[in-house]
Amino acid sequence: TEEWLHSLQGHTNQVTGITLNPANHLQVYSCSVDGTVKLWDFIDGILIKVQLVFCNIQDLISLFNEVEVHETVEIFLSSGLCVSACPECFQLVSVHLPKSAEQEVEAKEMSAVSSHISKNPSCTAFGRGVRVHFFFFLVWIRLWRNFIHKKEYTYSTQHWHHNAVNTLCFTPEGTHLLSGGIESVLVQWQYGADNRKEFLPRLGGSILHISASSDGQLFCTSHSDNKITVIESSFKVCGVIQGLVKGDAVLTDLMIDPRSKALVLNGKPGHLQFYSLLRDKHLYNLDIVQQEYIYEAGLDQFEVVKAAFDIKGSWLATVEERGKKSSDLEFFLKLWAFDERTQSFVLNTTITAAHTDRIISMCFSSSEETTMLVTAAEDSQFKAWCQGADDQNFWSCDFVGSYHKLNPTNCSFSADSSLLAVSFQEVITIWSPDTWEMLTTLCQPPGVIRDLCFGRLSCSKYLLGTTTKNLLCCWNLLTCELEWSTSVDVSKLQPDPFSENVAAFSYQSKHTDLFVFKPSEPRPLFTNKNVCSEKVHRAVFVPREEPLNSCDESTQWLNRSQLYFLTQNMDLLTFSTATEEDRMLSSSKQLVIDDSVAVTPFYLLLGKHRQQQQKLNTQSHPAADKPQQTQGSLLHTPAHVLPAASVLCSMFVNSFLISNTGVQSCVLPVRVQQC
Repeated sequence: TEEWLHSLQGHTNQVTGITLNPANHLQVYSCSVDGTVKLWDFIDGILIKVQLVFCNIQDLISLFNEVEVHETVEIFLSSGLCVSACPECFQLVSVHLPKSAEQEVEAKEMSAVSSHISKNPSCTAFGRGVRVHFFFFLVWIRLWRNFIHKKEYTYSTQHWHHNAVNTLCFTPEGTHLLSGGIESVLVQWQYGADNRKEFLPRLGGSILHISASSDGQLFCTSHSDNKITVIESSFKVCGVIQGLVKGDAVLTDLMIDPRSKALVLNGKPGHLQFYSLLRDKHLYNLDIVQQEYIYEAGLDQFEVVKAAFDIKGSWLATVEERGKKSSDLEFFLKLWAFDERTQSFVLNTTITAAHTDRIISMCFSSSEETTMLVTAAEDSQFKAWCQGADDQNFWSCDFVGSYHKLNPTNCSFSADSSLLAVSFQEVITIWSPDTWEMLTTLCQPPGVIRDLCFGRLSCSKYLLGTTTKNLLCCWNLLTCELEWSTSVDVSKLQPDPFSENVAAFSYQSKHTDLFVFKPSEPRPLFTNKNVCSEKVHRAVFVPREEPLNSCDESTQWLNRSQLYFLTQNMDLLTFSTATEEDRMLSSSKQLVIDDSVAVTPFYLLLGKHRQQQQKLNTQSHPAADKPQQTQGSLLHTPAHVLPAASVLCSMFVNSFLISNTGVQSCVLPVRVQQC
């Protein structure tokens, strides 16, 4: 089903590696930068043992079946603690994990196996059967035979990848090697046949890690775009587990599709991704560039840099460009119409010369009657685009505006689309979209305008702006005067379209603070210090399906919508109330329904039948004694802690017997235990 089941929590720092215990396929070892190796029962989520290594562990490499009685684990250790002359070098170290009845044990026996290996742990792999070792240097793969016998080893070198190899993995029988890199091509090498290779191309982002199932029938590849691909041994993709697509950077704003309520932002190269926040599931990618992406470092290719939806979700505007220098700049403005038949966006208009220089801001009007798009560019102009009168509804330029040949920096429509604000360096101009008359200008303290937004609802008479001089300013549009200003370095100003609230993220002293306020008064409604350690440049308010009824003044700003924001490390964060956390905790507990049976479609089908059957039994035999169920004592207890089966047999059988007092017949419900 590709559904998340549960997580194992216990490490105090980044988890750097996991590997199954060959002596018990229901157990897994994990290692962390915190200097510990932990053994888990991952079915029951139980921490069995903690091995204290006291080193910077970079990865677990392998556990050999041949030496499983010694419980030897091959792990990466940072040799910065071991070799002071070369802190960037890494060593392959063999650690003996001692047998002990205690849960926490210190591992004292360690020996260096190899020095000066790659700092990337995925580029080292062991073959279980043939006991060989692979690693890479630049684009070459080196194979070592008789690796443990230092005087007898031999090696050979293989080559196909045009860039550095990211990861290596042997098949369980040791006859094939799997490799992957930035090309996003899975390569299978046959041992002993230098020129025998198989390829599976176009898997998505760069391949970061490869794993093979114990029977060799399935392979898994993890990718730089936050995706896991499940592959059959015949080299056929049979499943994809896609999270929020992670790229090098998010160039578009965070947007909400008015139709699907999905989060929209940059996805795979040249695409926009639609992600359901409610289901926490990736929906689909929309191909904007419509060109094959070449996975090669340093290659200049088209990227989606701007995107915007109209208020009804009927139109999508995108800007794609390539060329970091103005002399090499190429860009296209595209308008996409929503197709009711295909339930997706279809390209309607492509404008190849929308401006003579880079587009830096873009917004749709807020009116549902007429749809208008405004773009502002570094050619000192802003342009208004409208649909034509023909049947094709193609878009064309309706107005071109400028102000003293200054470059515009931002543009924004008021809530009713009666006003358009365009900032030119340190000056804000107010325009009437009906007549394209410039109504007034707003001057403010020194500093170029960065963010610009109108107030909403009862605060619609206010206009907010942030400057490069670390000022947050609020103007009253009725008096055309500065209402208030405060000194704060705002990295992102985000209005809530469903309330009067505005969120301001401020970065200072290596951390980001959040302030939520109403433009009518500068006093914050909510303040959260140190929400993250990185700058926040992308944020969005997401409407709720059902408004909350929070009485707490500090959380009332979350009643109508929920704030999401993206950090520079590509972490998507949000705020929730205590009531929501309790509800989420309650829903997570519901996944363990009275007997820890996982909620699968098969279970739901049987569970519904079981409830109906129990209801019928209750109506037919109201006086019948209910059979005593063994709630988890046998079916849900780890086998290694149970008494002998002979002791439990009679007790287990008796638990299903029904009292013969006044009962003629009874149908027992069927229970399915998922293993």
